[in-house]
Amino acid sequence: MPHAPSWHVLPGQRLQYREWDQEAVLFNDLSGDTHLLDADALALLLAVRDGAADLAALRLALGVDAADGTQADAALHALLAQLAAICLIEQRA
Repeated sequence: MPHAPSWHVLPGQRLQYREWDQEAVLFNDLSGDTHLLDADALALLLAVRDGAADLAALRLALGVDAADGTQADAALHALLAQLAAICLIEQRA
C-alpha cells in the first residue's frame, strides 16, 4: 500500500523568525530571503517542523476539526502550497 504524501521542512532550514501580534518575519536560510507570514502560516510551518507531516497530523496540531470538511482541507492545502512555493517546506511521497 503506498504511503500518503507528507510535508517536511527543507533540510538545512533553521526557521529563524520573530513574531508579534498576528505576524512573523522569517529568514530563509537556504535562499537568503525574508518572508512576512501571518499567524496561520507560521503555526502550520512550525507544526511541520515539529513532525506533523500528513494532513491528519497537521489538522490535529493546528486544532482543526476534521468535521470542518473539505473547506478546511482546501485552506490547509493552499497554505502548504504557498510555503512550498517560497522554499520553506517540501512534499515527499
